[in-house]
Amino acid sequence: MHDFLPVSKKDMKRRGWQQCDFVYIIGDAYVDHPSFGHAIISRVLESAGYKVGIISQPGWKDPASISVLGEPRLGFLVSGGNMDSMVNHYSVSKHRRKTDAFTPGGVMGKRPDYATVVYCNLIRQTYKNIPIIIGGIEASLRRLCHYDYWSDKLKRSILLDAQADLLLYGMGERAIREVADALNSGLLPEEITYIDGTVFRVRSTEAFPDYVTLPDYAVLQKSKAAYAKSFYTQYCSTDPFSGKGLIEPYGEKEFIIQNPPQKPLSQQEMDAVYALPYMRTYHPSYEKAGGVPAIQEVRFSLVSNRGCFGGCSFCALTFHQGRIVQTRSHDSIVAEALLMTKDKEFKGYINDVGGPTANFRQPACQKQLKHGVCPNKQCLFPKPCANMIADHSDYLALLRKLRALPGVKKVFIRSGIRFDYLLADKNDAFFRELVKYHISGQLKVAPEHVSAPVLAMMGKPRHEVYLKFVEKYKKLNQAMRMEQFVVPYLMSSHPGCTMKEAVELAEYVRDLGYMPEQVQDFYPTPSTISTCMYYTGLDPRTKKPVNVPKNPHEKAMQRALIQYRDPKNYALIREALELAGRTDLIGHGKECLIRPPQGSTAKKQSALPQKKPSAKKTSPSVRSAPKSNASRQRNKGDAHGKQTRKIKK
Repeated sequence: MHDFLPVSKKDMKRRGWQQCDFVYIIGDAYVDHPSFGHAIISRVLESAGYKVGIISQPGWKDPASISVLGEPRLGFLVSGGNMDSMVNHYSVSKHRRKTDAFTPGGVMGKRPDYATVVYCNLIRQTYKNIPIIIGGIEASLRRLCHYDYWSDKLKRSILLDAQADLLLYGMGERAIREVADALNSGLLPEEITYIDGTVFRVRSTEAFPDYVTLPDYAVLQKSKAAYAKSFYTQYCSTDPFSGKGLIEPYGEKEFIIQNPPQKPLSQQEMDAVYALPYMRTYHPSYEKAGGVPAIQEVRFSLVSNRGCFGGCSFCALTFHQGRIVQTRSHDSIVAEALLMTKDKEFKGYINDVGGPTANFRQPACQKQLKHGVCPNKQCLFPKPCANMIADHSDYLALLRKLRALPGVKKVFIRSGIRFDYLLADKNDAFFRELVKYHISGQLKVAPEHVSAPVLAMMGKPRHEVYLKFVEKYKKLNQAMRMEQFVVPYLMSSHPGCTMKEAVELAEYVRDLGYMPEQVQDFYPTPSTISTCMYYTGLDPRTKKPVNVPKNPHEKAMQRALIQYRDPKNYALIREALELAGRTDLIGHGKECLIRPPQGSTAKKQSALPQKKPSAKKTSPSVRSAPKSNASRQRNKGDAHGKQTRKIKK
C-alpha cells in the first residue's frame, strides 16, 4: 500500500492492523520525505516487514496523547525532530523564535523544550516496562555528558534523563533494523549490548574490558579540564574503523556504554534507502494549516552524499554523520530527479544537489574505507593533506546527467561548496561549469572570518585561500561575461576572537563595500569542539587556554562591528573601537568605520565611509545577498532525525 503510515486507529484498521510493532513519536510534523529522519527510519522498518505508526507532536501535558495508536508490540521510538529542540526554539541570544518551520503553518510551541526527554517521560507514565529507543540529532549529540548552553551547565547522558532503554546515534538505518530484529527475536532491551552505533546503561562494566573509561560525571562537573580531555577522547572515537567503545561512569553502580559507530553504508545500501516508497510531502491533514514550511527547501532538492571531512570546529557533523563521505549512485539520484519532474508543481528547477558539503563525492583518501580517518589529523586543515584526493569528475558527471533530463531547466548547488577543496583540484572543469550552469546569481561560501588565530580555532583555511578562490571566481565570471557574486558567511564571537580580531573582520567588511546580512553569532550547540572551548576556556586538542567571548554585551559589540553601517549599532561600535584601542577608525576618512560623535571638532577628510561603491566597481566578492532564513545547521540526508541547520563549512 503506497500511502502515509498510520497516524490513527482508523488508518490502522484500513490496513487491517490490530497492533503496531513500533509507535514512532516525533517532535516534527509528519513529512514522508527522505530529507526527514523519521521518514527514513519508519520506511526502513516497513521495508523489513515491521508495522510502524506515527504520532506527531503529541500534547506533552496529556499522557493520553501517546496512546492514540495503542501499545506497540515491540516498543516506542522517540525523536525530538530534525533539529535539537532547543536550537529550534531559541536564538543564540536565548530569545524565543517566532516560527517553527517543522510544524504545520510554521506555528511555534507545538513541541516542548528538551522534547526527547519529555516525550519519553510521558510514555513512562502510562507504559512502565515497554522498550523505548531514542534517536535523532537531539539524542545523538547528547548521548554522553554534554554542555547545555541553555541551562549553562553540564548535563548527563540524555539516556538517563529520558528513562529510555537504548539510544541510536549517528545515521540509524542499519542499527534500527538490528535493534528491531533483536526485540522481535525475544531479547530484552538490557540484552541488546552488541550493536554498533548504540548507547545503553549497565550496572557493571565487566563485560566491556577493552572499552575506554572516561572520567566520572561527578569529576566532570568539578573540573573543566577533565571535561575537555573527556570530550576530545569522544571526538577521537567517532570513526567507525578506529573508534573505541566508551564507558562513562555515574557513580559506582551506573554506567553509560557507547559502542563504536556503525560502519558507513555502501553505495548500494544508500541507494536502497532513497528508493523506498516515500510520499515525498507532508501528511494531508496539515493542508488546512497551510502545510509544513520546511518541505519547501527540500522538495525539489537531491541528497547526493552524507558525512564530511571538512572538520570545522563549530560543526556537529563529526559526532553525527562522521567524517567518511558516503554517496548515492548516479542512477539512484537521476531516478529521484525523474520523479521530481513528474510533480505538477515542478517548474524545471532542481534547487540543490549535495549534502553537508556539496562537492564531496568520495572519501578524502583511499585508506579511509579500510582503516578509517586519522584520529589526530584533519584532511583540509591547516592545509590539504598530501594523501587527499581532490577530484570533482564524478560530481561533474552527475550534474551533467541531471542538466540533460527532460523538463529540467536549471540545476543549482546551494548546500555549500568547500572552496579550499575546490582549489585543491588541479582540473578546473568543475569550477568552470559551476560558474556557468549552477549558480543563481550568487554563490554562498563560508570563510567565516579573516583573522588567522580565529580561523585556526575554527579549523578553517587561511584567509589567503579564500581570497585566491574569490579572485579565480571573478576571472571565470569575466571570461564568461557573467555577473555573479560571492556572498560570504561570517561569524562573530567564536572562541579565540578578541575585540582586536573582531575589528580586523570589520575592516575587511569595510573594504568589501557593503554590510553583510549573512552574519551569525557563534552558537554553542551540543558536541562540537567550539562548544567545548566555549564551556571550558580550553582548546581540547591542545589543552591551551582560549579567549571566549561570553558576555552578551561583548558579543553584541562583535556582531555590531560586522554590521557597522547600521546606525542602530553606533554606540556599540564606538565602545568596541575604544576598547580595542582603534579610535583611528572613528572619523571622516575612507578608512573609518563611524563618524565622530555629534559636536566633535574632528576635521572632515573625505566622503562618508557609508557611501556605497558604484556598481561598476563592484566585484563578484562584494555584492550583498537578499535576506535569508536559511538555517546554518543543515545536515542533509540524516536518518533518525536530521539537523537542518547545518553549521557551514
